[in-house]
Amino acid sequence: MKKKLSYRDKLLELAHIYNVKEIQEYIKRRKTLTSGQIELILRKNNIVIPKDFRTNFFKENITKPLSRASKQIDDFKDDSKKAVSKFSRKLVYIKEDSSRSIGRFFYNLWKNAGNIGLSFLNIIPKLGKTVFSSSTTILTNVFHEIYNQKINPTKARTAIVSFFVIVGVVAILISGGTAYKNSENNFQNSIVKKPEVKIKKEVKKPEVKIKKEVKKPEVKIKKEVKKPKVKIKKEVKKPEVKKNEKVADLILPDLNLKTETVLTLFKDVNYDLNKVKFDKTVKPIYFTQLPKDLDELKNVKLKKETFIKIILPLIVAENERILDDRYKLKNITSRKITTDDEKQWLRQKFLEYKVKKGSIEDLTTKMDIIPASIAIAQAAKESGWGTSRFALEGNAIFGQWTWNGKGIAPLDRDKTKNHKILRFPILRASVKAYTKNLNTHKSYQKFRLKRKSLRAENKKIIGLELTKTLDNYAETGSEYTKILDQIIRQNRLMDYEPVKLANSSPRKSLNL
Repeated sequence: MKKKLSYRDKLLELAHIYNVKEIQEYIKRRKTLTSGQIELILRKNNIVIPKDFRTNFFKENITKPLSRASKQIDDFKDDSKKAVSKFSRKLVYIKEDSSRSIGRFFYNLWKNAGNIGLSFLNIIPKLGKTVFSSSTTILTNVFHEIYNQKINPTKARTAIVSFFVIVGVVAILISGGTAYKNSENNFQNSIVKKPEVKIKKEVKKPEVKIKKEVKKPEVKIKKEVKKPKVKIKKEVKKPEVKKNEKVADLILPDLNLKTETVLTLFKDVNYDLNKVKFDKTVKPIYFTQLPKDLDELKNVKLKKETFIKIILPLIVAENERILDDRYKLKNITSRKITTDDEKQWLRQKFLEYKVKKGSIEDLTTKMDIIPASIAIAQAAKESGWGTSRFALEGNAIFGQWTWNGKGIAPLDRDKTKNHKILRFPILRASVKAYTKNLNTHKSYQKFRLKRKSLRAENKKIIGLELTKTLDNYAETGSEYTKILDQIIRQNRLMDYEPVKLANSSPRKSLNL
């Protein structure tokens, strides 16, 4: 097969055939000539250029530049669209931030007003004491002055007698008035007794009906609320099992959770995402599975919020467990002497995180948290916000592949491939497997090294700083990481990164 020569190479061959010395001298001097210059030298030497040469020249010098220009125009259009979308997103973020700042301003104003009111109430007892002390001093002074003055005895007798006479007359008038009023009231009560009895008989019946009507919905509400509470208790107990080998024995029956039941539970416990963002704490509510009818919610915002409310406590709980282990590791390595239990614990962690040769540095690099923003974004992408077949049938919210274990076969899988989506008994097992995958698999070494550099620089582990290192998680590569960035920014998932569990114990800072 002969190579397809370019227009310039063909012109050089033509110059070699006709032995054009001027072109050969330029080549010996290692000077590059353009196709136009070679063409002019050949025409000077009266050498005819074939027509098929010119067709290639037309393609290279006219059609290709035009196609490049059209590509540049398309790229410019795409860049302008991206800039406009970024600007619109920034406007949305500014609106949300301004609304939050206004809410915080009014909250602080109300809080300060309450503090002022409490301080005022604290001042009232002191004022009462001062007024009481001043009034007693004034009265004592008045009585002392009266006592010290000389009084005429005749005038004093007349004054005392008149005082007692006036008091007696007033007492007689008051007693007579009260006796007259009591007699009138008794007379009126004797007249009104019969209609009062009638009214009581008429009112008794509707009161009984209202009580019967109210009792039934109260019993229904208690029954509906009790079921999810029992489920939550089961979910909390089962993922606390330490041995990973016995997870297969902990498969729960199909509880058929409904979205309506989940929403009523969130209302009962006052679970609000805005409050979570403001307080930076979330209640430890653990679900074993997602509601089967989550996709039937027509409100997209409510669907996303429900998914985040279910997934967030599981991710935060797993990160807190990792931080506890990390704190314990730092505490052990900071001391010179270790106990037998601590040595056994280190051996288990070396096996869990697949650390070779007992390297403490490698274990410290691998034993670290996954930012909540990345975990929620990947769960949303892989499970379709909790509505995919793998998430509903096998609690597989992160789409992890398996070739040996039990899994769900994809419907659109190629015949040449035999992988499956790994199935889990409960949602927390899926979260735990996901964190272990990112912390141990060789495909995510860039992710772990970037996270380690952020720790070394005493910076916060932010999801948007680490998304580009996850291009090996999906076959699309960089396009997958762009989608993750978009999900995090559009849904403000970075606000959930500092969130902790409400019942988490305080952890001493040991440069984790």
